[in-house]
Amino acid sequence: MTTETVAVPKRAAFDPYAPTPRTAAVHFLYRLNPLAKLAAPLPAMVLLVFVRDLATPIAFFVLAYVLLVVGAHLSGRMLVFLAVAVPAAIAVLGVAFALWTDASRIDHSVVVLQLGEWTLYGAALHTGFATGLRLGAILALSLIPGLTTNGPDLVRALIQHLRVPYRIGYTAMAAFRFVPRFRHELEVIRAAHRVRGAHGGRGPFAAIARGVGYVVPLLAGAIRHAERVALSMDARAFGAYPTRTERYPVPFRARDIVFILLFWAVSAALFVLL
Repeated sequence: MTTETVAVPKRAAFDPYAPTPRTAAVHFLYRLNPLAKLAAPLPAMVLLVFVRDLATPIAFFVLAYVLLVVGAHLSGRMLVFLAVAVPAAIAVLGVAFALWTDASRIDHSVVVLQLGEWTLYGAALHTGFATGLRLGAILALSLIPGLTTNGPDLVRALIQHLRVPYRIGYTAMAAFRFVPRFRHELEVIRAAHRVRGAHGGRGPFAAIARGVGYVVPLLAGAIRHAERVALSMDARAFGAYPTRTERYPVPFRARDIVFILLFWAVSAALFVLL
């Protein structure tokens, strides 16, 4: 009697520390240095805080989306998130900020909605949507490095080019690696509870009881994983020397400088024109 092993596909999840995927040449964002992708949109993100119009954040929102669609390999779920969830969140924020705007400090010439003694003015909507669009544009610009950079490459770039102490960089990277590890262990614990029939029924109280039952196994797994990480770092003489050699260099090339300068030029042109 033979037993076949069937590979069960795992649920797709975004892992910021996964290896960089091999993509086509048109997806150029993956080939840039992580520091270049951080330095390019950073001035625009800072200046957008002080913008009060609608056109400027919309322009940067579109610019970030164009770069992501052209220069990154996005999954269908991420495209739906960018096309539906982010604009919907901006609309909700715009309406919410419009409702919170102090009516005594705005123009009352345009009335959009009036319910009894309460009035919604056009200037309040303008202020609310300007704030929501600023937040959306900053989020979109931050997704340029966020969706195309993995954690280890960012840490290596910080250590190699910005001279961040490797004790801080690799310790932070090891700590962040606990997150996907906890996700995996939580899935294993849930599967074990389902096999044992300890699902606890349905309803909010049963869900709370299941969550409490996951705490102790997760804590035990975290302690075991921390001990293994500590022993592994001690075996590699972590912290014994002021510097360490790098197995995977992350070079800062001419194309990174060109990308930064082009992005700064486009950003300056948008701010001046709009």
